[in-house]
Amino acid sequence: MPPRKPRVDERRMSLGAHLIELRKRLTISGIAIFLGAIGGFIIAPTLWEALSEPIESIAASQRATINYTGITEAFDTNVQIAFLVGIVGTSPIWLYQIWAFIVPALLRKERRYALAFVGSAIPLFLAGAALGAIIFPRTVTLLLSFAPEDFSTFLTARYFLDFFIKLVLAVGIAFVLPVFLVLFNFIGILSAKAVLKGWRIAVLGIVIFTALATPSADILAMFMLAIPMVGLYYLAAGVAWLHDRAVARRLAALETDTGGLLA
Repeated sequence: MPPRKPRVDERRMSLGAHLIELRKRLTISGIAIFLGAIGGFIIAPTLWEALSEPIESIAASQRATINYTGITEAFDTNVQIAFLVGIVGTSPIWLYQIWAFIVPALLRKERRYALAFVGSAIPLFLAGAALGAIIFPRTVTLLLSFAPEDFSTFLTARYFLDFFIKLVLAVGIAFVLPVFLVLFNFIGILSAKAVLKGWRIAVLGIVIFTALATPSADILAMFMLAIPMVGLYYLAAGVAWLHDRAVARRLAALETDTGGLLA
């Protein structure tokens, strides 16, 4: 009888194979984002008009304006908006590629978690990005309100847009991190006990992150970010705890069925 051919998930990938796999996943993600950016470039002027609304709403009293400081800055602004649309719009694709890069190191039975991972990571990323966009106008309005009434505020378009992009992407990615906690628990890397044990560091990290993501004196904006992030952390810990309990019950039942041979 010929020897059984090892399954792909039974083989150990070399460093070179990992690099090839990484290149493949990055290529797929890059192409998807680029194609999404093409569509984003078409609607960039409309989005830019919406983003600049906080400035226009206080322009009468603050005399705040957005300025282009270079010949190509207007074009560069549209390109930045286009790629932001590409990143957010194609999040289902590149989030799946992150999972697909991790999959070769897992057993076949663990690949069934792919649907749950992508199905939860995508709405969380979009929800985080939306929350970042929601608090953005409030943050801008508050920051500009510190300028005296007889002063004018001149903002470069690039700085204004960079601030928005960093806020949206940072909050979106932060909302996805709890999914990775659950993922690492399901594949046996991280226990629920370890997740709960590090709650002080996690909460401190969340507070620092929200303070950096909302660089203003707006405490309400910080809480709007911090509260759901802390809630997601404990939700991830709860899911991990339920999974650990289920695993423990299965092991106990298996030990009983085998007459204690696994003890």
